[in-house]
Amino acid sequence: MSGKVLAVHRSGDHAFSKERVASIALVRGRGVRDDAHFGVMVQHRSRVAKDPTQTNLRQVHLLHAELLDELGTRGFKIEPGQLGENITTRGLDLLGLSAGSLIRIGGTAVVRVTGLRNPCVQIETFMPGLLAAVLDRTADGALVRRAGIMGIVEQGGPVQAGDALVVIEPPAHVPMQVV
Repeated sequence: MSGKVLAVHRSGDHAFSKERVASIALVRGRGVRDDAHFGVMVQHRSRVAKDPTQTNLRQVHLLHAELLDELGTRGFKIEPGQLGENITTRGLDLLGLSAGSLIRIGGTAVVRVTGLRNPCVQIETFMPGLLAAVLDRTADGALVRRAGIMGIVEQGGPVQAGDALVVIEPPAHVPMQVV
């Protein structure tokens, strides 16, 4: 499986949306340099409040542009970075990946997929109706979260728009859970 980086984003503040930038630097074991979620230990405010000693499994947020396209057809005009992602992708089925998959980005960076992003009320605050639009149900009623995936940096390096994405799947598929 392969795709491309459409755009990259970061924010030094815990703002919902992230600023589009020319490039980001991934740092092994820490995440996106100069981003509010950079660190070995959990940085998401709600998770820090519960237990600040948790390992940061949400160092990098990846979101597929195909979701933004679909949301646009449903009346939600959303630009890359507005949903808080660090890397907006195109051409890669992020939600179909296995937990533990490695995503090689550009020449050197590697992100290990840790799980699904759990969309929260901030999405609804950002744009009314959007929370329901990024959730779905399977035929048997199970909740499907479609707001991107999270990962940790296994190998650092620069990432910019146009970089290739190449996936290395683990031997056995492991369904992603919320992290």
